[in-house]
Amino acid sequence: MNVLFICSRNQWRSPTGEAVWRKLDGVNVRSAGTSPNARKTVSAHDIRWADIIFVMEPKHQQRLQAEFRQLVSYKRIEVLDIPDDYKYMDPELVEIFETEAAQFLDQQDESLA
Repeated sequence: MNVLFICSRNQWRSPTGEAVWRKLDGVNVRSAGTSPNARKTVSAHDIRWADIIFVMEPKHQQRLQAEFRQLVSYKRIEVLDIPDDYKYMDPELVEIFETEAAQFLDQQDESLA
């Protein structure tokens, strides 16, 4: 499963999600940002690669839909509602991503049953 994390500048939130989820078996992860000033700006290649896209805020989903309308129309996008209040690997942010990972993986297991 290929998971893409998106925030604005790819500095704090999405790289933390990538680092936390990288530890999970069977999950490939990347992170990117929607801003032209992002450390890594999201590309069409990233969108095509992803099986699921986690965005931090609704504005990130809106930007993806505006820029990659055709590509994202067939992708599962989940809005995590994580505000830009955390630094990289902030313990509270790590806990949020671990909780989200557990919930998501439980949902995946249920859909396969």
